[in-house]
Amino acid sequence: MADASSSIHDFEAVSIDGRPVALADHRGKVMLIVNTASACGFTPQFGGLESLWQTYRERGLVIVGFPSNQFGHQDPGTDTEIASFCQVNYGVTFPMMSKVDVNGANAHPLWKWLTAEAPGILGTKAIKWNFTKFLVGRDGQVLKRYAPTDKPEQLASDIEAALAD
Repeated sequence: MADASSSIHDFEAVSIDGRPVALADHRGKVMLIVNTASACGFTPQFGGLESLWQTYRERGLVIVGFPSNQFGHQDPGTDTEIASFCQVNYGVTFPMMSKVDVNGANAHPLWKWLTAEAPGILGTKAIKWNFTKFLVGRDGQVLKRYAPTDKPEQLASDIEAALAD
């Protein structure tokens, strides 16, 4: 249950290739969790996310993408199609998960927890659009929520600070 969870390490997901993933496997690392889409105006952010991953992964950053088709039906493909699109068009090598809902009754428990831990503007908990990002510290706690318009490169100083902790 999402509200009984105390850190990101309490959650599991399914990788885009169908394998179970325990987020506890990333204990002690800084995580950037992003809801993604393949046919969105913000889709080029995949390139910036991959750049952050390449720059900081050796220092302990893990980026995890969660495709979602809840906003304008901008990610209608299968997990296989999404994985191929991300790799071919943006060279994505950071972990991608299976497509999920991030809002509503069927929202993945992780996303329910993230939005409760870091509400948006005016305290709204719902994810408003693709490429909403959550920075999670080494202790598994949410440090900050970012809007879809926040470009990955704008997060570098916050990532550096989280990695320094």
